[in-house]
Amino acid sequence: MVVISSSKMFLNKAVKHLLSNSSRAFSSSQALNAKQMTVRDALNSALDEEMASDERVVLLGEEVALYDGAYKVSRGLWKKYGDKRVIDTPITEMGFAGIAVGAAMAGLRPICEFMTFNFSMQAIDQVINSAAKTFYMSAGTINVPIVFRGPNGAAAGVAAQHSQCFGAWYSHCPGLKVISPYNSEDCKGLLKAAIRDPDPVVFLENELLYGSSYPMSDQALSNDFVLEIGKANIERAGDHITLVAHSKAVETGLDAAKLLAGEGIECEVINLRSLRPLDVNSVCKSVAKTNHLVTIEGGWPHCGIGSEICARIMESETFYHLDSPVIRVTGADVPMPYTKSLEGLALPQPADVVLAVKKVLGVK
Repeated sequence: MVVISSSKMFLNKAVKHLLSNSSRAFSSSQALNAKQMTVRDALNSALDEEMASDERVVLLGEEVALYDGAYKVSRGLWKKYGDKRVIDTPITEMGFAGIAVGAAMAGLRPICEFMTFNFSMQAIDQVINSAAKTFYMSAGTINVPIVFRGPNGAAAGVAAQHSQCFGAWYSHCPGLKVISPYNSEDCKGLLKAAIRDPDPVVFLENELLYGSSYPMSDQALSNDFVLEIGKANIERAGDHITLVAHSKAVETGLDAAKLLAGEGIECEVINLRSLRPLDVNSVCKSVAKTNHLVTIEGGWPHCGIGSEICARIMESETFYHLDSPVIRVTGADVPMPYTKSLEGLALPQPADVVLAVKKVLGVK
């Protein structure tokens, strides 16, 4: 197992030029006449539809009501559903997360928004000890149907204390489901599934993708559209190597796949969508076809999602399908720098993935 840290590599001018002219969206559902929708609007429509269909669904958090949400994800919901359904809270994550957990135990279906998941560290006792463990500790008598949602991972120019990816943190804990969506269809279908789920769900959005538009199928635009939690999606088919990623790193993998396709290397890009449960079967099936694997994530390498995937592959029959070691492309193993030039070096770039793929395949 090899780790390629993005702090050691640089995008050259040719790669930058190619990426500047590339499309961002490679959704498997895209069509020429498909409607485009931003991630922000997809999340908003999921919240609106679920609140309309179930009066037990409530939204609470900092600035979610009168201000329409810090990132405008809850835009219009307070005016539509009122003070009892969309609730502004004080700046006290431990407090309002605890209120949300108690409300879930009492029969509501709260959606608890953290302005950023970095602030969820203030409430992690409520998320883990109060929400995740209660069903087990009550011998299955108390469900906690709650969604903890908000932006996760690095944004832009927010430095070390606002840039952690909590995918590995929360997926380590039994009792939680952990979702890390990529595009608009992911966000709508999986958020609706999370709200309907009887157990606690951590829903990790990405701030940098809120304004990005992706195609939505007619099915995804309907009120009945729900995606199954724990099922990955193949965003791009390929025969030579498997790239596995989640959240914004899927875009990094797709951009790298486009560059590599120009050199005759076809990558199969898998969007995990869910980190717990983890769809290892889809990864294994792809690796059995391509015989090579690279994982991509924006988080740190130590005990990361890529590490878990590597372990699962090693412990399964899929190991015998590998023709070379797995390489992980991750964020740099350092706190996020504030300086813009260093920030780019601390996050995985398409050039890093290209280098990793060529190393795995033994090509120059």
